Amino acid sequence: MNGTDRLFDLGYAERILPALLHASVYTILITLVGFAIALVLGLVFAVLRRSPIKPVSYTVTFIVEFIRSTPLLIQVYVIFYVLPVYGITMSALTAGTIGIALHYACYTSEVYRAGLNCVARGQWEAACALSLSPWRTYRSIVLPQAIRPVIPALGNYLVAMFKDTPVLSAITVVELMQQAKNIGSETFRYLEPITLAGVFFLIISVSFAALVRRVERAVRLP
Repeated sequence: MNGTDRLFDLGYAERILPALLHASVYTILITLVGFAIALVLGLVFAVLRRSPIKPVSYTVTFIVEFIRSTPLLIQVYVIFYVLPVYGITMSALTAGTIGIALHYACYTSEVYRAGLNCVARGQWEAACALSLSPWRTYRSIVLPQAIRPVIPALGNYLVAMFKDTPVLSAITVVELMQQAKNIGSETFRYLEPITLAGVFFLIISVSFAALVRRVERAVRLP
């Protein structure tokens, strides 16, 4: 291999750019759908962990701690390869999205729990004194106060989820990094596709972080 073979080939990079752009859009969609599920499910987990019904709170606590303590890779393997043994079959995309959403739901539940714990006890007592239902208490009083301060932490998990999408290639999901590896294996040139994939990850991660900052400013109290 001569010196020129090791240089970054702009022509080759231009040819593979459309395929990587398509894969990056695919990866963004997986991230956004998975994160939307994680936000909702994480809140459900956080509320259930505060349930006065001990079997419910203990069961949810066990599930959250178990998932947080095991690797995402193992979890997506179980969903995609093990569940079909028991008659639960799904596509790689669905399994990967569910797997990463469930994994991060357990992390966001801890963020929500911290926010809920920061709500002053007097707010809960006032809601009880007004005979508000649990639904109205959470919707109108508790959640508006609990969620605002934890938006930055939730945003961190959005970026982290996006950077964890390459794990899904283990179950044949062709996301951005897997597409870069596929292109490299066809020509045995990995410098250009891997470099472009890294640039895409950087640009998209920074964009997500900027979006979270805008949301944080929009909901900030005057």
